[in-house]
Amino acid sequence: MFKAKLSVLILIVVFTINVSAQTKHSDQTLYPSYKGLIMAGYQGWFRAQGDGSSATHYAFGDAQQSSIDVWPDISEYEKTYVTPLKLKKGDPAKFFSSYDKSTVDLHFKWMQQYGIDGVFMQRFFDVTREGNGKKESVKILKDALEAASKYKRAIAVMYDLSGLKATGEDCSSIIADWKYLVDSIKVTNQEGTRTYLHENGKPVVCIWGIGFPDRPYNIRNIGIERLIDFLQHDPVYGGCAVMLGVPTSWRELNADCVNDPYLHDIIKKADILLPWMVQRFSPLLHEDMNRYRDDIIADMQWCKQNNIEYVPCVYPGFSWHNLSVHAFPDDIKPVGSIPRQNGKFYWQLLSTAINSGASMIYVAMFDEVNEGTAIFKCSDDPPVGDNVSFLPVEGPPDLYLWLTGKAAKMLRGEIPLSFTMPQYNNPENK
Repeated sequence: MFKAKLSVLILIVVFTINVSAQTKHSDQTLYPSYKGLIMAGYQGWFRAQGDGSSATHYAFGDAQQSSIDVWPDISEYEKTYVTPLKLKKGDPAKFFSSYDKSTVDLHFKWMQQYGIDGVFMQRFFDVTREGNGKKESVKILKDALEAASKYKRAIAVMYDLSGLKATGEDCSSIIADWKYLVDSIKVTNQEGTRTYLHENGKPVVCIWGIGFPDRPYNIRNIGIERLIDFLQHDPVYGGCAVMLGVPTSWRELNADCVNDPYLHDIIKKADILLPWMVQRFSPLLHEDMNRYRDDIIADMQWCKQNNIEYVPCVYPGFSWHNLSVHAFPDDIKPVGSIPRQNGKFYWQLLSTAINSGASMIYVAMFDEVNEGTAIFKCSDDPPVGDNVSFLPVEGPPDLYLWLTGKAAKMLRGEIPLSFTMPQYNNPENK
């Protein structure tokens, strides 16, 4: 009898622990797996004067300078804001604000319209600290969760370690921030249709910025293992699938990566691996697409041997001219240093990744106009001036949204794999 009662008691305790582990995250989602999806990164940090926020992000230095290399097409935005910059005709150039709920709603509407599966919402280390920046970023994330539910798009959180100091800080504030997001805005249990991205039954959380040699922090003393363990195993806030963002040369620990084998120890604890490939490949280099292919295949073999899932990174091109003019005058970058080639380069990356065996893809980025990697609608009528020079838009404003949707179908086998970029045909948006 005593053994029977003890068994019942053990079952009750186990059941209670299991229930407790499930109380913070919903197990219901339209997106139970990353496989078959193309997700994009979403900065959501752009501001404009008069939007009610505490910062602007379209300008760098004085009012006539800009840190943005590609100008957004603002024709569909409900609210826009006048900037100090001027268009060719002399009219003030207008910009959107990510702080406006209507802006976030429009972006997610585009995702649904063009067949982009969803986004990782960027949370830079600075916003994990208490303060106004955190409040504003949470508002934007809350708006994104609502829009994701409305338009049935996948959504997940990506913590970017940029801003983590060399001394006196570790990843503890990320742990506190994740608890706050789960408790306060129900990030993994959103109202309405639940769309938080899962993998193998677990909500996905990304930690980006591990192993880059230009970072001030040392990966050995920032508590990264404790953070991963918390996200994976905490009985209340854990049970997550951890995705790590690492350099392209993470396998060989050279080039853009720290030469520290401890990085491999960290990676082996992850569920999904995302190498950052922006700027690492270019159509201007001979047979660089073959190098991209070979890297993906070798990466996937290593990950398979270590029971880790793998997601390659694609991007439409790169440009970092305007910021470099003012921030790095001794190292000014050309406009369009990695040219878009009217979408050809982007399509080559997408088709090569799929042909190499990728089952999931990460696009850098949805709205990153600073580095000229944005795939959302951009303008062929940008500001002009002595201090600015913008990337010309080749083709229709929605070309890259349209290509991304086509690639998502190709990834899922809904249309045949093709290395030839499809001809744009989108009458509704011409």
